[in-house]
Amino acid sequence: MTTKASATAPVLDIRALNRATLARQLLLRRASMPAEAAVAHLVGLQAQNVKPPYHALAARLDGFTPDDLSAAMADRRVARLVTLRSTIHTHTADDCLTLRPLVQAARDRELGNFRKGLVGVDLDRLAGLARELVETEPRTMGQLREALLARWPDADPQALAVAARCRLPLVQVTPRGLWGRSGQVMLTTAEHWFGRPARPAPAPDGTVLRYLAAFGPASVKDMQTWAGLTRLRDAFERLRPRLVTFRAPDGTELFDLPDAPRPDPDTPAPPRFLPEFDNLLLSHADRTRLVPPAHKGRTWSKNVAHRVLMVDGFVAGLWKAADDVLVVEPFERLTEARWDEVATEGLRMLATLHPGTAYDVRQGTVRGD
Repeated sequence: MTTKASATAPVLDIRALNRATLARQLLLRRASMPAEAAVAHLVGLQAQNVKPPYHALAARLDGFTPDDLSAAMADRRVARLVTLRSTIHTHTADDCLTLRPLVQAARDRELGNFRKGLVGVDLDRLAGLARELVETEPRTMGQLREALLARWPDADPQALAVAARCRLPLVQVTPRGLWGRSGQVMLTTAEHWFGRPARPAPAPDGTVLRYLAAFGPASVKDMQTWAGLTRLRDAFERLRPRLVTFRAPDGTELFDLPDAPRPDPDTPAPPRFLPEFDNLLLSHADRTRLVPPAHKGRTWSKNVAHRVLMVDGFVAGLWKAADDVLVVEPFERLTEARWDEVATEGLRMLATLHPGTAYDVRQGTVRGD
């Protein structure tokens, strides 16, 4: 149930929420910080595909190069694994070993959906066998599935693989995830990859503070959506004396850090080119602070998520880059001055990720491709 704020709490309108969130997300102005520090500040980057974390940092960091993130990954300072919302994220080593235990309850619930295919399977024994297999040498999910099926031939093969992924923090080893490199998804445990044990599941309070620092002001339901967890209200209530509260336009109570940036709603927000599944657009239950109602659902075509153009801080179109052309599909007509800003930002993004390649920027159709 959504909690309504006290009538005395100040109201933050949509633009105020938008600018506050963009400031936390390093999208009002690019930040000068190492890639690893940005990954920590943002509490991870959505990484269902290899390229999105690189696009995400190119939009947020001044002087970023793809090698900045690749080097951190090759040095085992960051890695890719399933955490928030049961999806793959790029996290720092510390977060791989702490956030995953925090969201383990959600992985246990996910595993419950496959219980019919796991009749007769001792899940503790499965986890032990899977750990031994992937720590002996990294394995593909297919190899892991085959090995587990040999032990439990009557079980559902997919359920066995899901059980291993849910019970163990399996990271994708390099070269998978490195910019410009290819490789199968090979898995080992986070503990083995980083050479240190996972920590016990922490209380959520510290993560609440980090979430607000990166995504606030936000409601309890917003954070639950981001984390894929439930029952976080107690943590917010414990922290209430250290937080400030506001009201959303619909009256929902929003929490925030007292000293977190809340810029003037008229602060300029430059255009930004974001990857598919960027956490900016997936981390609130109420996304109207970023997605105008008229454009809700327009960043998807069936099961395909498109790369998103932000204009004046809000979702305003789609984009794709192919060969030597950057195609931009605005949802509404852009003025000539605004289009010049969009094109300039697009060329900057491409020069960051593909230096030395000349691109033509044009308006066209992205959806349906």
